[in-house]
Amino acid sequence: MLALPLHEFHARHGATFAEVNGVEVVAHYGDPRAEHAALRHTAAVLDLSGRGRLCVLGRDRERFLNGQVTNDVRALPEGRGCYTAVVNAKGRMEGDAFVYRLSGEFLLDCEPGTRTALAQRLERYVIADDVQIADAAPHYGLLSVQGPRALEVVRALELRVEPPPEPLSLTTVSPAAWGEGYVVNQPRTGVPGWELFVPMAALEAVAEKLRWAVERFGGRPAGWDALETARIEAGIPRWGADLDETTLPPEAGLEARAISYTKGCYIGQEVIARLRTYGHVNRTLCGLWLGQAAAPLPARGERLFWKGHEVGRITSATHSPELNAAIALGYVRRECHAPGTELTRRGPAGENPVRIVPLPFVAPNKGTIPS
Repeated sequence: MLALPLHEFHARHGATFAEVNGVEVVAHYGDPRAEHAALRHTAAVLDLSGRGRLCVLGRDRERFLNGQVTNDVRALPEGRGCYTAVVNAKGRMEGDAFVYRLSGEFLLDCEPGTRTALAQRLERYVIADDVQIADAAPHYGLLSVQGPRALEVVRALELRVEPPPEPLSLTTVSPAAWGEGYVVNQPRTGVPGWELFVPMAALEAVAEKLRWAVERFGGRPAGWDALETARIEAGIPRWGADLDETTLPPEAGLEARAISYTKGCYIGQEVIARLRTYGHVNRTLCGLWLGQAAAPLPARGERLFWKGHEVGRITSATHSPELNAAIALGYVRRECHAPGTELTRRGPAGENPVRIVPLPFVAPNKGTIPS
């Protein structure tokens, strides 16, 4: 397992650790429910340095990268980013990433444990291009502040620049104490969020300052468990859980976030365009209401039935403190995926009812929505 650079720092503060795709993450600091409450209602600071970070450099970087991903990175001005999928020639996903245009390079932020596979996937298509794929993870850590008071926390760092106001926008910061880094507007769970790409030499000092700042505004450090619960509440699919090599991006509802239908040719473009123009997907990612008494939670892959026929599978599940209920994400066939449809899940604990509900489960600043 690849350890977090700040493992000892987090251990001193009472962290319990977990593994995600072979990479260490902080699971929690002893009270995941309180950490989730901070993330939703005040602010939480998270160490996301287990995520992958790649740089795409070289004279042909823009043309090359635009031909590898589903979104239009050519249209990005410097300091802006987008979310994108990487698909194969059959339109099925091979990964996803947030892509930011920097001066002279693109920065890719991807899920824990995926940077090697993503780098290999890109390098496979570098033939006569002036393109280099570099691993930025040894040089920069990633600290995240999520929650309604996240902006106040980041401002307390006194970075001498205003954090960028637009989602997926990025600003270079150069505090004398830690050198050049980046602050990014990155709301990961439907609430405001900003993140800091911090040089490794300054990572612990910045993490300590963020702990102080977040507590000043009524928040606390949080781990992966709280982040996952908030992600599922927001109805956001994650690679390795709800997205994998069998997924067509439109099945997961990624059209608005990840796909440009006007950018032109890229690997898998013909299949994605044909789905939009002539066809439809056979299954859709849905919100699943499991009820107040759904314990233990279903495992990934647990089957869903409708009128006695298997129609889908669960991909992510959690107990939601916001809803006081168990909820899940899962794929359901299109003939029975309308909100309100009653399904049955079958697992080791037997059969249990499931109801399809709209996503997100918890809307930003609007409380809960299913009933």
